Amino acid sequence: MVQTFVRNGSLVKPPTFTSVEAERRHRQERLAAALRVFAKFGFAQGLAGHITARDPELTDHFWVNPFGVHFSRIRVSDLILVNPQGDVVRGDGLLNQAAFAIHSQIHEARPDVIAAAHAHSFYGKTWSSLGRLLDPITQDSAAFYQDHALFDDFKGIVLETSEGKRIAQALGDRKAAILRNHGLLTVGHSVDEAAWWFIRLEDTAQSQLLAESVGKPILIDHDIALGIQKRNGSHEAGWRGFQYLWDEITREQPDLLN
Repeated sequence: MVQTFVRNGSLVKPPTFTSVEAERRHRQERLAAALRVFAKFGFAQGLAGHITARDPELTDHFWVNPFGVHFSRIRVSDLILVNPQGDVVRGDGLLNQAAFAIHSQIHEARPDVIAAAHAHSFYGKTWSSLGRLLDPITQDSAAFYQDHALFDDFKGIVLETSEGKRIAQALGDRKAAILRNHGLLTVGHSVDEAAWWFIRLEDTAQSQLLAESVGKPILIDHDIALGIQKRNGSHEAGWRGFQYLWDEITREQPDLLN
């Protein structure tokens, strides 16, 4: 069922649920929708990239897109459920080893995290090669001010959970990380939030790359940037940001709910 962003003149709040089944279905739908949105934004790069959602009942399990299926084709019925040992316990798809190595450790280290998103988006991976945090150069980028981390110890393709554990340690309690020479990673208290932060972080990387190509950007003052981060970088702000994309993608591509 499509949820409308504005109803009766007021903003819709994040939903509450009366059953585990309803909450699971909600997370699955948002996960499939987020993957379709990522495809529209061009974040599907070969076989790389994954978004996960913690199961509301089996809280040490997570749902993820199957390996080798393009983001643009993902439906709810395509999602797979993975246990802490890396076994697919529901669904017929294959598990991306890197997805398990990274996401299992993030979900274990961060009980507050419902969803995590990672992809090799063009501007994100380009910015990651600089080994730097992003600066508060716009109102939008200030949402990440002092709330994103740098993982600066790249050792190749992530295939072991020990590498995922180090990424989780670098992330700490923040909502995003720049993985040096690799790409971007975001987390959230909902699938909506994690997906929205990834989209905004990619946009922030693009903005700073373009600004620095023609000059030296003027940074927003610390106190102002921190105030913007508290307001526009909150969990609810992240959730709200995704709602118009949810409305659009479910109207354009309702088959994702199958």
